[in-house]
Amino acid sequence: TGAQQSATVANPAPGTSSDLLPHFQLEPEDVYIVKNKAVSLACRATPATQIYFKCNGEWVHQGDHVTQHSTDRSTGLPVMEVRIEVTRQQVEKIFGLEEYWCQCVAWSSSGTTKSQKAFVRIAYLRKNFEQEPTAREVSIEQGIVLPCRPPEGIPPAEVEWLRNEELVDPELDANVYVTPEHSLVLRQARLADTANYTCVAKNIVARRRSASAAITVYVNGGWSTWTQWSGCSTSCGRGWQKRSRTCTNPTPLNGGAFCEGQNVQKTACTTLCPVDGAWSEWSKWSECGAECTHWRSRECSEPAPRNGGRDCHGPELDTRNCTSELCTHAAPGTEDVALYVGLVAVAVCLVLLLLVGVLVYCRKKGGLDADVADSSILTAGFQPVSIKPSKADNPSLLTIQPDLSTTTMTYQGSLCPRQDGPAKLQLPNGHLLSPLGAGRHTLHHSSPAAEGADFVARLSTQSYFRSLPRGTNNMAYGTFNFLGGRLMIPNTGISLLIPPDAIPRGKIYEVYLTLHKQEEVRLPLAGCQTLLSPIVSCGPPGVLLTRPAILAMGHCVEASAENWSIRLKKQSCEGTWEDVLQLGAEPCTELYYCQLEAQACYVFTEQLGRFALVGESLSMAASKRLKLVLFAPAACPSLEYNIRVYCLSDTQDVLKEVIQLEKQLGGQLIGAPRVLHFKDSYHNLRLSIHDMPSSLWKSKLLASYQEIPFYHIWSGLQPFLHCTFTLERLSTSTCELACKIWVWQVEGDGQSFTVNFNIAKDTRFSDWLVPDEVGTPALVGPSAFKIPFLIRQKIISSLDPPGTRGADWRTLAQKLNLDSHLSFFASKASPTAMILNLWEAQHFPNGNLSQLAAAVAEVGKQDGALFSEAEC
Repeated sequence: TGAQQSATVANPAPGTSSDLLPHFQLEPEDVYIVKNKAVSLACRATPATQIYFKCNGEWVHQGDHVTQHSTDRSTGLPVMEVRIEVTRQQVEKIFGLEEYWCQCVAWSSSGTTKSQKAFVRIAYLRKNFEQEPTAREVSIEQGIVLPCRPPEGIPPAEVEWLRNEELVDPELDANVYVTPEHSLVLRQARLADTANYTCVAKNIVARRRSASAAITVYVNGGWSTWTQWSGCSTSCGRGWQKRSRTCTNPTPLNGGAFCEGQNVQKTACTTLCPVDGAWSEWSKWSECGAECTHWRSRECSEPAPRNGGRDCHGPELDTRNCTSELCTHAAPGTEDVALYVGLVAVAVCLVLLLLVGVLVYCRKKGGLDADVADSSILTAGFQPVSIKPSKADNPSLLTIQPDLSTTTMTYQGSLCPRQDGPAKLQLPNGHLLSPLGAGRHTLHHSSPAAEGADFVARLSTQSYFRSLPRGTNNMAYGTFNFLGGRLMIPNTGISLLIPPDAIPRGKIYEVYLTLHKQEEVRLPLAGCQTLLSPIVSCGPPGVLLTRPAILAMGHCVEASAENWSIRLKKQSCEGTWEDVLQLGAEPCTELYYCQLEAQACYVFTEQLGRFALVGESLSMAASKRLKLVLFAPAACPSLEYNIRVYCLSDTQDVLKEVIQLEKQLGGQLIGAPRVLHFKDSYHNLRLSIHDMPSSLWKSKLLASYQEIPFYHIWSGLQPFLHCTFTLERLSTSTCELACKIWVWQVEGDGQSFTVNFNIAKDTRFSDWLVPDEVGTPALVGPSAFKIPFLIRQKIISSLDPPGTRGADWRTLAQKLNLDSHLSFFASKASPTAMILNLWEAQHFPNGNLSQLAAAVAEVGKQDGALFSEAEC
């Protein structure tokens, strides 16, 4: 109802110009009177000698005007501004008129000009809604319309909707929209739409709420497919067999109807009875043969075994000596027997003497001390490496120091096998990786690890110590030399393998391995990026390694080339995180390499530092593995009882932290952990509890479900996300709790936990959940490796050079399913050493050494000349 501006000229003076008529710079506008507060109207014009207000056709008294004079700087013309106030009483006195209005009239020497009309209205909002939403129960995927007609008011009320006291925004949810008549429409009801809905009307005067309408979205149950028929209940004769189905397709929820019909079907069955076999009568004895024996036979045919019956036990044929005159001439003379026995004895002695001579010759030729290698090495068929035994009175970290100079050159072989001559060092047939036996071997070395306090004291003098976690619970450390070794943080799946000769000879390094809590390290993530692994540091940084160490750690990614872009990140000395490797792409540097397996990744690195695996989803099909774990108090003295549901990244380190936390809280594990695939669909994770016996328990949760925001889970930076279900038992004598906890991602598949336990029993933690890892966190020297040192050197020297028909390291990589990494292995000085190092990282401490021995033996068999010559 906006007023239209009008301008008229009253009695213009003769010869005057229209440019000198008053021109309004400010005109009065429509206003509302709220409660008893007066409103102000203003207008300003130039050039003007007088300005007055006229309200409802009557001039406002001159004394009610507030006038202000000024000059327009750009034109030099006089400017006049006038204000008046209008009270609620003035407006209410106008009775019978449609509305109260005011306008300005400005005079100049050329005439008058009128402003637009400004309407003054009294604002209000009634209390009662003309129509309110009502509670409803609807089936899933059914449409819902919640009507709302707001109270009468001036100005007209605006309407918004609340779901469980949170604003409903149609811009964020395509399933929801609001009609011009203010009704809320849900196109297809979802379980998440179960809530209390409130219509809110508001204007400048007040805000009114309608009564809340509870909307319950129920799911009618549906039968699953029938299971296979069970086996017959009897193993012999007539019985019955059954099959079953469950009302879980879908499971009824929120009062939905249960499935109609039978959940079990039975049918009669007949099983043939087994018949055990029995022997027939013996046949008559045969005639005496040339060997002075005769025989008789019988058959398992009275009856023959059938229908799974047992076969006959005992011999089918019976023989015995016979004394017939026909066989006396067939027995050989005693003189011939003695001759044959003597010849065999002489041959055996000659063979034994020859073997002893060969063994003595080989031992002298190899120059091995009896304290260094025993016959188990020699009989394994390996050429002795160039070694020099130390004196007994000369203490050394390693009694035997193998000459590894042959492995320091850069590998120059082609990725395609060459046809080499028989000069290649051959592997004999035999158990190549047999243990070194029970003899004494000084190859095993165990350097004493630094005490925790001394190590941390020395570490605290370094600049990088400030960024390391305090305490040694998540740290392993040790002192290493050129023999290498291994660090391991128990129960986390995190380890660091330092292969032999990775540390230069003559150097001794104090190396540490730490697991960072995610709140201690700031790892910036952008866009759809997510943390897929723990954040691990190994150091000290800047250590010079001549061969790559292997860092092993778990991850929670369901890797797929088309769904993920996965990068290895490393923190620089300045504290910034940099991408050092993109998995699946051609590496831009030879310092880093990463093999991604189903549960773990293995990082080859020649520079120690801080690492993490970060992924960026390329489609909404990308998913992470979550581990869902339930805990509850071990003791419950009160009526209130809590169930905590943790949603963790599926890595061992996070589970270890939660278990330590729950031990402090006095929690017990209920139910086996489950794995949930959480997709990059921007949908939150929801949790609800069902099927509690209402006569014994009740839930104190106000809403029908709890929700964990998508980005809290997807980032991976919040490790201990969980929801708590607070329950109340109606009597202290109630000790049994049976219920189901549903966990699902909106518009995705879900998981259900069937919870059935006795809260009076303190079961605490199951041993199978996280078994304690055996062994020490630090292993130094050959004791850290499964493959014996001398045998390792033999394999390397034999398989590094390209062999005939591919009998080299390429075939070994293929046998171990590592042939996708050939280009990386070929870039190193010893490709075979890289393969064996990776095998050690994957299989320590429970690797099957026999399988590796079989793979190495198969490589040797590919070359026909490989076993043509006998070696010592």
